[in-house]
Amino acid sequence: MPDLNKILYVEDEPDIQAIARIALENVGGFNLEVCNSGQDAIAVAPEYLPDLILLDVMMPGMDGPTTLKELRKIDLLKNTPVMFMTAKVQPQEIQQFKSLGAIEVIAKPFDPMKLADTIKKAWANQ
Repeated sequence: MPDLNKILYVEDEPDIQAIARIALENVGGFNLEVCNSGQDAIAVAPEYLPDLILLDVMMPGMDGPTTLKELRKIDLLKNTPVMFMTAKVQPQEIQQFKSLGAIEVIAKPFDPMKLADTIKKAWANQ
């Protein structure tokens, strides 16, 4: 399995972006590219070629599941692992996100000190 280094993070809330950037770059040591919307992600992802795509579920315009569907149409991203981040973490919701191909569903709000470890663990278990 390849090393996890480059993460594309799609999140529309600037304050959550800032916390995740600290959690993933400073604490986790990852290279992070942040997109504000699904449209941004579709434009940036083929150039950035992330090891992992971290997608917020609830976003204006294009939500996380729709963004994932569009990213999967890009040959270079067909098999890129995806994790969703959401406040909707009822068991049936988690199952729905996993049925879309997510390897993990991370609850929001997340613990910034544990986010990188949560992602690393899910990456190792995929």
